[in-house]
Amino acid sequence: MKVPPVNLVRQNAPFREEFERALREILSDGHFVLGPRLRKFEEEFSRYIGVNHTVGVNSGTDALVLSLRALSVGKGDEVITTPFSFYATVEAILLVGARPVFADIDPDTFNLNPEAVENAITPKTKAVLPVHLYGQPARVEEMRYPGVKVLEDAAQAVGAERKGKKVGSLGDAAAFSFYPTKNLSALGDAGAITTDDPHIAGRARRFRVHSQTDKYVHDDVGYNSRLDEIQAAFLTVKLRYLERWNARRREIASVYTRELKGVVKVPYVDEGNVHVFHQYTIRAEKRDDLADYLRRKGIGVSVFYPVPLHLQRVLKEEFGYREGQFPEAERAAKEVLSLPIYPEMEDWQVEYVIESIRGYYGKV
Repeated sequence: MKVPPVNLVRQNAPFREEFERALREILSDGHFVLGPRLRKFEEEFSRYIGVNHTVGVNSGTDALVLSLRALSVGKGDEVITTPFSFYATVEAILLVGARPVFADIDPDTFNLNPEAVENAITPKTKAVLPVHLYGQPARVEEMRYPGVKVLEDAAQAVGAERKGKKVGSLGDAAAFSFYPTKNLSALGDAGAITTDDPHIAGRARRFRVHSQTDKYVHDDVGYNSRLDEIQAAFLTVKLRYLERWNARRREIASVYTRELKGVVKVPYVDEGNVHVFHQYTIRAEKRDDLADYLRRKGIGVSVFYPVPLHLQRVLKEEFGYREGQFPEAERAAKEVLSLPIYPEMEDWQVEYVIESIRGYYGKV
C-alpha cells in the first residue's frame, strides 16, 4: 500500500531504546501495577491537560464506564449523547444501566449539537456525554444545565483546545483512550480519566481496583481496570512529542484543505478551537465509489462511522430507535470518508492522496 491509514512501526521506531530501557528497569525493580511510573504519567498528563487529577485505567472504554460510575450515573438515569460516534460511547452508558438519549449532530463539525441537547433534556437527565469527534472539540460550555454532569469523550482529541482550554478540562470529567492508533498512543490498550474534582477522582481510583478501600475491604462493585507500569512508561516518553505530532497533523490538514476545497466538502474548524485531526474527514457524494477507487490506488481510507448508534441492533430493539430520527447523523454516515493523516506521512504521500482525489473528480 502506497499510503496506509497509519504506520505504527514508523511511529514507534524512534523510541525503541527508551522503551527497552524502561522495560529493563521495570523487570529489575518488579513494579508492574500501580507503581511509580503510573504516578509519574498521571502527574505529567494532569499538568498537560490542566487539571488536578488523572486516573490511569486500562482502556478508553473503561474510562467512560468508570467516569459514569464516579458521577453516580446508573439505573433510571438518562444520558444524552451523540448518535454519531464509536459504539463504546453508548456501550458505556448501557453498561452502567442508564438509558442513552440521542441528540442530533451539527452537520459542520459532526459533534453533538447543543440546540438538540436542550430539546432532549428531561427531569431524568443525569449527564451529557459529548464526543470530540475526529479531534474537533465540541461546544461543551453550551451543554451545561443545573444538576446535570458533563462527561467528555475525549478518546480522539488529546491535545485539542476550545477557547484556550485543553479538551479534558472542559467538563466535570473526561475519558481518554491511548489505543495504538490514537494521537497519543500506547503499545496496547490504555486509557485515563481527568477531572478537577477530588471526589470524582477518588471514586474512579477505587473503582479501578474492585472498589477497594482497604486490603480485602470493598465498599461497592468495582472493576479490574489499571493502566499498567509498562504502558505508563511508554506513554510518558511519547507525551513529550504530542504537541509536535499534532502540529504535523494540522500541517497535513491545511494542505489537504487548500488543495481539496471545492472538490469535496473539507472539514470545518470551529472558531476558537485547536483541532488535532485524529481523522481528516471529508464529505463526498458517491462516497463508497470514491473509497473503492482510492483503495485500488493503494490509499488506506476509512469510514468512521457507517452505521449510526441509534440504528445498531441493541438500540433499535431495546429502546425503539428507528431510521429518520436523527437525519444529520444518518446523512453523515453515508457521506463521510477519512483520509490518511498521521505525523509520519511524507509530503509525497499527501500529494498522492490529493492528486488521486482530484483525478477521480476530473479536477487534475
